[in-house]
Amino acid sequence: MTKSVKKISTSALSKDLGFSSNELFEYLNELNLIYKEDGKWHLTRRGIDCGGEMASNPKYGEYVVWPADFDPDTVEPTDRNQLINATAIGNEFNLSSQKVNLILSEIGWIEKAIKGWSLTNLGIKVGGVEFEHKSGGSFVLWPPELLTNKSLVSSLNPEGDGIEKQPTELNGNPEVVEDLKDSKDFREKFPAGLRTKDGHLVRSRGEILIDNSLYEYGLAHAYERRLPIEEEVYCDFYIPSQNNGKAVYIEYWGMENDEKYQARKEKKKQIYKDNHLNLLELENTHIESLDDYLPKMLLKYGFRVD
Repeated sequence: MTKSVKKISTSALSKDLGFSSNELFEYLNELNLIYKEDGKWHLTRRGIDCGGEMASNPKYGEYVVWPADFDPDTVEPTDRNQLINATAIGNEFNLSSQKVNLILSEIGWIEKAIKGWSLTNLGIKVGGVEFEHKSGGSFVLWPPELLTNKSLVSSLNPEGDGIEKQPTELNGNPEVVEDLKDSKDFREKFPAGLRTKDGHLVRSRGEILIDNSLYEYGLAHAYERRLPIEEEVYCDFYIPSQNNGKAVYIEYWGMENDEKYQARKEKKKQIYKDNHLNLLELENTHIESLDDYLPKMLLKYGFRVD
């Protein structure tokens, strides 16, 4: 029987190590073990590998815990020589470094800076590290294990040009669709069949209206894009960051009266929350007056449309 390892909060660990809480948080941040978002600390992939976990408190919400015997001084500082750049990633997939950076930006791991590229919190979570050029610009390097990241491999697939193949609708059996829509079998067995104004093939009338609206607003978008996480999960629509807008994922919840569907809906919403992904939710009440609702919802993420 495996003995469980006692976990303590970062604040409790700081007392054991003789640090102030702020000093330890900053030190762990420098070691690329944690990052801060919306005023709270979260674990990077490196932090998880060092034994960190996310715990939850009813009053204070989520927080980081560590093995009681964890010593950050045993963690080697990030060495640039152990990281790879966009050129090295591109060599693995027969793509230019410019194309790689555009795709990394599209899936939300980096964003364009005044000079070069800067790291997002999603990028930090998968192990990216930001550096500064002597010229003042910034660039991002990545851990070699990123080459096997399922989300990245899917997006860098030259045959798919960074966009997943579209699934379709099992006419007359929407419950089965919702059970299978995130599975590989579904995408292979049921090709799409409803064409939108911009040529996308979607699965329902509601999705046609959403896609057509995004097209008419002039927003680049993808249908059934895989989320930038290890699990195989797909959104209904994805809008990459553009024109000062933040990358956003759209889910159209079209089956409000189905209990099984509602359970899946709540599970999927939690996935977006856990991975700090921007989620825009549409329901049937929005669809019939989409131009009244969607522009206001998009504005929340920085997309101003007419």
